[in-house]
Amino acid sequence: MARKTIYKERSRISAAFLAFFGGFIGLHKFYLRDTGGGIFFIMMAIVTSNMFYGFPLSAILGVFDAMKLMMMPDSEFDRKYNRHLLKQNRSYRQTPQRKVVQKKTKRVRNNPFKKSGIKKYKEYALEEAIEDFKKALEIDATDEEIHFDLAGAYSLTEKKDLAFFHLAKAVELGFKDFDKIQSHDDLAFIRIQPEFEVFKKNNYSNYSKSTGKIKAEESPRPKENLLDNDLLLSQLNKLKELRDKGVLTERDYVSETRKLTRKRS
Repeated sequence: MARKTIYKERSRISAAFLAFFGGFIGLHKFYLRDTGGGIFFIMMAIVTSNMFYGFPLSAILGVFDAMKLMMMPDSEFDRKYNRHLLKQNRSYRQTPQRKVVQKKTKRVRNNPFKKSGIKKYKEYALEEAIEDFKKALEIDATDEEIHFDLAGAYSLTEKKDLAFFHLAKAVELGFKDFDKIQSHDDLAFIRIQPEFEVFKKNNYSNYSKSTGKIKAEESPRPKENLLDNDLLLSQLNKLKELRDKGVLTERDYVSETRKLTRKRS
């Protein structure tokens, strides 16, 4: 009757210790059951000792391996050097009596235009960012983050209907951070629009694709809010005029707009 081989768990710290102090003859390789690697270290120690005045180059490799082992996560070490233990304990982890139902996760598609759009958005190249976000939606039209960023870009460029549409689309697809909608600097322009209160009342939805308007009767807004918003809109228009005349760059325009809306929020 064949005897069952019992393996002992290898320690990452012990392996690193052996690599640092005995790596020149490959002690850590033998410890990790890599006999071929251990023999290679011994041969290198013999050959290089004669070439470099008694100093084996394998000692340098041993120190390198020691540092690599010290920085290696325990999970990766076990996967490489304690694989036999994972196989032995597999029956303990599994529950064959119960059928495991794996939850389906949304497949993440590679979308280079989303990355480039976000980069340009942060660099205040808004028109270029909008074009990239449009191309990103052609790859994945269900990405709520793209719709939210596109809403912010359209808000900064004062295209409120498009901003409302993509913000509603983001919420429809699962965007739930409503506090961010209320506080995000880039959405300040649409927050001061008369339609926003109705839009908010309808849980950031109920946007008509055909008319480009919010589908609901507008409720009256407090007089104080109207005055504040009119003043803010006037200041935003002045900034826009300075940008159109070339006095302000696009970066400075967006920066000043954010400062102005942040004071009002």
